[in-house]
Amino acid sequence: MAVRFPFARTLCLALALVAAGLAPALAQHVEPPGKQKKLPEAPAKLPKVDRSKNLDFLFGALKAAPDEVSAKHVEARIWAIWLQTPSDTAALLMSRAKTAVDAKKIDVAIKLLDSVIKLRPDYIEAWNRRATLYYMQNDYRRSLADIQQVLIREPRHFGALAGLGMIMQEVGDERRALDAYRKALAVNPHLEKIPDQVKALTEKVEGRDI
Repeated sequence: MAVRFPFARTLCLALALVAAGLAPALAQHVEPPGKQKKLPEAPAKLPKVDRSKNLDFLFGALKAAPDEVSAKHVEARIWAIWLQTPSDTAALLMSRAKTAVDAKKIDVAIKLLDSVIKLRPDYIEAWNRRATLYYMQNDYRRSLADIQQVLIREPRHFGALAGLGMIMQEVGDERRALDAYRKALAVNPHLEKIPDQVKALTEKVEGRDI
């Protein structure tokens, strides 16, 4: 089935939907105690990579990966390139933000990421990390705004695309959730759990094949 809206328009509509029409629904959305909300993120251990390594080559290798193990190896290299900090100051602030998150001081972490973004607005992982923290706080409007900034800079960011799908699914917009998930899988066919979400949403949104 063809996508109804170009991606940029879809994301703008999603932002407008959350900002304008879904405030009451979002106010009622409360996570069960002990359940941590989290967008897709980098693995804990990453390989050392050359900053100049060609992402186009790695994305091609990711699509062509013959099995899960190979795909995870390539995916980790992509994350490693994305996470390379552009300066020592940014690296220090990112490290402090992680420490704050580990200590469950989310507001402190967000302020530190604010500083990274102000210092280096081209560093997409600062936007992506902040999107994750806003999502954990159920602040979908700000999370979506940061996801938009990630995708402007790197449209192939499968973590951000999957995150967009998760938010759209949580606010009840299953068609746009399906669209985002499909875009994520088009970039990284080996994402965990996303294929199951696509299958379930396809049946709900488009109906079963006759």
